Amino acid sequence: MSLRKMFFSSKVDNLEEVEGSAMSVLDLPDLVLECILEKLPPAALCSMAGVCSSLRSRCISNHFWENHMKKKWGRIIGPAAYREWQWHIALRTRKDSGHLKQGKAKDLRILSIVRSYWWIRSKVDDSSKQYSLPDDSIMSWFLALETGRFWFPAQVYNRENGHAGFVLSCYDAELSYDRRTDTFQARYPPYGRRAVTIENNVPWERLRAPPFDTSPHDLHFSDCLNELRPGDNIEIQWRRNTECPYGWWYGVVGHLESCDRNENYCGCHNSDTVALEFNQYTPSSRWRRTTVHRKEHREEGNEADGFYGGIRKLCSDEEISTWKRLWPSGILE
Repeated sequence: MSLRKMFFSSKVDNLEEVEGSAMSVLDLPDLVLECILEKLPPAALCSMAGVCSSLRSRCISNHFWENHMKKKWGRIIGPAAYREWQWHIALRTRKDSGHLKQGKAKDLRILSIVRSYWWIRSKVDDSSKQYSLPDDSIMSWFLALETGRFWFPAQVYNRENGHAGFVLSCYDAELSYDRRTDTFQARYPPYGRRAVTIENNVPWERLRAPPFDTSPHDLHFSDCLNELRPGDNIEIQWRRNTECPYGWWYGVVGHLESCDRNENYCGCHNSDTVALEFNQYTPSSRWRRTTVHRKEHREEGNEADGFYGGIRKLCSDEEISTWKRLWPSGILE
């Protein structure tokens, strides 16, 4: 028999064996099955988890969901959001413990979450069975974010739909995802006499994770002042009064008035005073320019012009390009 005939004869025999044995996906080698599951999108992993207990234990593994979490949510989820999630499940555990018999294990029943997620991604199999998911699993957190049931802290650029009073700023808010519009609802905290402010349809590109894991009322310690030079991109904390939370505002380091702006003779970086410019405002605006002390900078300002807080130097091209992309179409007063 020729080599060609032997090859095809062997393939036919193998095919008949596979057809006769009703091969299951679980018969695949572990490495092959893992490679397949790694390539599945979240909705498909949810579907596979409802097939049988063996696939369920694999599909809810943090190993697979870490990648999905990082890919979709990594840019806007920070340590504060994770800590909020831990508090969320801890409170729910205490609440649910009153409805459970003593000694019974506590699992999060996620059938309704998974079904609502399937509904938007794919058709629901009515024969799918309810299954339990550990509270602290990444899959549980992913689905809570995806369905909008979990509000998490993040920051919003140009809050309140680009209101003129917040252009080129970034403020803390609580966010909830709306999967129907692929946007977010933002809830800004109250301060003074101002009530909670709600903004709908906030797009992904106006969100970021907070750069520091601190309260928006805390003054940021500025560790970059000694290295600031004209032309550097910065963010600075600013608030209207001492009751308000800080927002981060974009600006650049400018030249001192005594400098002739000649790069060869500029000595601004040697001065104890740093000039900060906010070029989205007209030259005559009181918001256009301010100065801070390089060595003794603390919160500076007054009730009329607001209070300037900590400064962070921007070194990431991505961060700088984000601010420039948000630049207003017209100059502000």
